Amino acid sequence: MSWFVLVVSGLFEAVWATALGRMDGLRPGPVVVFVVALVVSMGGLGWAMRDLPTGTAYAVWVAVGASATVAWAMVTGAEPFTLARVLLIAGIIGCVIGLKLLPQE
Repeated sequence: MSWFVLVVSGLFEAVWATALGRMDGLRPGPVVVFVVALVVSMGGLGWAMRDLPTGTAYAVWVAVGASATVAWAMVTGAEPFTLARVLLIAGIIGCVIGLKLLPQE
């Protein structure tokens, strides 16, 4: 369950990061999305860290959030969609899977 919460929290990191980029002088909509997503994201990260090692949990949270943020930017056209970007994101995701597969102490 902790891994599921951690991945969902990472996705909410992508939401608040995207909202942060769309605030344009503190527009109310993006600010509300930012604050709610930030609280959910950090709360989930903290909850997951009760069962997972801090370094692993934080690395997975950042990787999921960064990958989802870049993927969303490519899908919406905010960033170019290139094979190199897709392969690099796949590498990040592969590393996250590797951390999940490692034995936990």
